[in-house]
Amino acid sequence: MAEADIALIGLAVMGQNLILNMNDHGFVVCAYNRTVEKVERFLENEAKGTKIIGGKSIKDMVSKLKKPRRVMMLVKAGAAVDSFIEQLVPHLEKGDIIIDGGNSEYTDSIRRAKQLEEKGLQFIGCGVSGGEDGARYGPSLMPGGSPKAWPAVKEIFQGIAAKSGGDPCCDWVGEGGAGHYVKMVHNGIEYGDMQLICEIYSIMKNVVGMSNDEISDVFAQWNKEELDSFLIEITRDILKFRDTDGKHLLDKILDSAGQKGTGKWTAISALDKGMPVTLIGEAVFARCLSALKDERVEASKQLSGPKVKFEGDKKQFMDDLKQALYASKIISYAQGFMLMREAGKIYDWKLNYGGIALMWRGGCIIRSAFLGDIKKAFDKNPNLSNLLLDDFFKDAILKAQAGWRRVVVTAINNGVPSPCLSTALSFYDGYRSETVPANLIQAQRDYFGAHTYQLLSKRGEHVHTNWTGHGGNVSSSSYNA
Repeated sequence: MAEADIALIGLAVMGQNLILNMNDHGFVVCAYNRTVEKVERFLENEAKGTKIIGGKSIKDMVSKLKKPRRVMMLVKAGAAVDSFIEQLVPHLEKGDIIIDGGNSEYTDSIRRAKQLEEKGLQFIGCGVSGGEDGARYGPSLMPGGSPKAWPAVKEIFQGIAAKSGGDPCCDWVGEGGAGHYVKMVHNGIEYGDMQLICEIYSIMKNVVGMSNDEISDVFAQWNKEELDSFLIEITRDILKFRDTDGKHLLDKILDSAGQKGTGKWTAISALDKGMPVTLIGEAVFARCLSALKDERVEASKQLSGPKVKFEGDKKQFMDDLKQALYASKIISYAQGFMLMREAGKIYDWKLNYGGIALMWRGGCIIRSAFLGDIKKAFDKNPNLSNLLLDDFFKDAILKAQAGWRRVVVTAINNGVPSPCLSTALSFYDGYRSETVPANLIQAQRDYFGAHTYQLLSKRGEHVHTNWTGHGGNVSSSSYNA
């Protein structure tokens, strides 16, 4: 007899925790895994005493589902998702829903939604953020895909999602691959936030000469103010954490960071769409540079920099650092929302930007008080072209600007790398410039390749100049580079 509200395939820690979360909220879940012994172990241990049931095969799992059947996958992105979809389709009927909750590339979700809709089935590509803890007690969920599928999963998804001010951190994002696109940008912003915090930590440690405990105390204070966020909170705890020998664990950890690729996807998408998402790009490159540990050790013996000497007012500089982090964070989110706006235009997604900010307000890794201000900005003006033009953020940057500039200059003068803090400031200065030197680029391209240029007085009209007197007057076909 059909008794389960939803099935979930994939019993790694995220899958198990999401199933237990759904059970807590009164939904009956059918658990399934490619290795069926894992299902039995789960039912005998973590799921013991719950209403959770198991499937012995795909066919058995589907037979236990109420209609429309809802099947969610939390499996490795890529071929595994396509393989499970292939196995599921023969057992499903028109109107049934397949949900991919993994970290899939949004282009795959666009394809899957189209293919399944052609078969009369519905598809949801859903970003899930918050890690193991979020999955168990309330994640941030970003569903997109077939709009008709949303009413059938809304109660479950909004029931299990994190809540912010009573509102669920989950709402419909948009068609096709919109859910996974928004999750990708979320992860890119996460890369940026983490790198910014690391640069601030590095300046405190290597320029000001502060101890881990002192730095932790500063982060603890910031976490009570406008920088209140999950990443500041965990950084405070990491800095204080001591190993079994009483020494700080952080100082024993190798300075080479890994990545799973979602930050890289964001940077690639930004380049594809011609959007200057410079901060996330620098955060990805900073991880790439960190991975060259052996080369850096060798280079450190041969390449010299300035002698570190901090002579400023420490208390004032702590405030400068706070302002630099806050302003750079604003830039990162402004760039992320610029990218989503452009993708929305290209793919015809009707994205609700205030809703996206609310989805990130709780449950996810980038959750912070600051997202409430982003939601207010889009509530006030849903057509806001850039966050920097909202009064709240305009004023915040204005207040932070002097300290932000002092921090970047101090880092440069002391030879401490600050790629994200610096690129954020460069972007701000570029964005607020009425003129930038791209007129010279236009002239250079026309000079060496007859690529033509536009005049200020005749925008839209492409002209070519014979710069040397012997280059001829034929221009090349126009293209963007």
